[in-house]
Amino acid sequence: MRNIIYLDNAATTKVDGDVLKAMLPYFTESYGNASSLHSEGQKAKKAMEEARKNIAESINAMPEEIIFTSGGTESDNLAIKGLAFAYPDKKHIIISRIEHPAVLEACNEMQKQGYKISHIGVDKEGIVDIAELEKAIESSKSNILIVSIMHVNNEIGTIQPIEKIAALCRKHNVFFHTDAVQSFGKLEIDVKKQGIDMLSASAHKINGPKGIGFLYVRNGIKIKPIINGGGHEKGRRSGTENIAGIVGMAKAVELANAIKNQKKISKIRDALLNKILRIKGARLNGSREKRIYNNINVSFDGVEGESLVMLLDKAGIAASTGSACSSNKLEPSPVLKAIGLSDMEAHGSLRITLGHENTEKEIDYAAKKINESVEKLRRLSGGM
Repeated sequence: MRNIIYLDNAATTKVDGDVLKAMLPYFTESYGNASSLHSEGQKAKKAMEEARKNIAESINAMPEEIIFTSGGTESDNLAIKGLAFAYPDKKHIIISRIEHPAVLEACNEMQKQGYKISHIGVDKEGIVDIAELEKAIESSKSNILIVSIMHVNNEIGTIQPIEKIAALCRKHNVFFHTDAVQSFGKLEIDVKKQGIDMLSASAHKINGPKGIGFLYVRNGIKIKPIINGGGHEKGRRSGTENIAGIVGMAKAVELANAIKNQKKISKIRDALLNKILRIKGARLNGSREKRIYNNINVSFDGVEGESLVMLLDKAGIAASTGSACSSNKLEPSPVLKAIGLSDMEAHGSLRITLGHENTEKEIDYAAKKINESVEKLRRLSGGM
């Protein structure tokens, strides 16, 4: 098995050994259904509720405000569609132009059902235009169902001023949801302090298992299920609970809070970025300052992003051209288009996202191979 330098942690992360260890008993020993009345079922329920409490505490929420889901995509859909079912008279949804496909496609579906969808622009650094947002809210605030703006963008890593956005929504009595899949477990989140009404999160971005996430819904907000069945999660999300996944997510949160690795990752990220930007025709996409500490998104003149990713893969480096959730699409990234890149520039992008296991030695090797690969592709194309 070849050694891989994994630089695609925004797509997914390796399950931590301690997370796996915490999960294993719930596959083979305490495997009861949390809805069962017998002792094995109640053991599972106790583990689930303890995990719910710990996850809630990590964002300063109440346990009953946490709804377990299959991950970020379901949480985003439940936030938008579940709220729409609960408040059928509200027909206007406001999102940004750089939302995750889970939000964009959920809203596209709602548009087919007669909802008005407003897309708020961003500046060249990828930050939402607050003035445009306020104007959109003021234009039809009595009819607005929700404002949904992601905390950290999954492609360019820009951090939105969600506290300011939440305050604006609160001022106009409008619900605010944020997709925090890329920030949960990495940046400080306090739903009360930041004024967040609803928040989506996922475990597999923080060294937890795939297939588990949650939606935070502030007490007092009504939400109707989009999955019907046995009435689990207090009737808000049916389906036998994934106890092993829930326990694993709680352990991943515990480890994320315990490991103070932001400075280390930021340091090697900056070292790699500085080396990449020395390459002729390289440019950083999105803000350098208002950016999560593990993200690099760059474009190279005269280079096609997918070809670059394949060359890097041959060199033992795993990176991406954008979001792994939509990497099979041939269209240029809507996120990069929204910040002003041309189709050609957007197709020449490379996304690198670091994890706590990456080392300076790996970064030096990656920088060398990126430089060599860019030069090779330019020679082949007769470019720069």
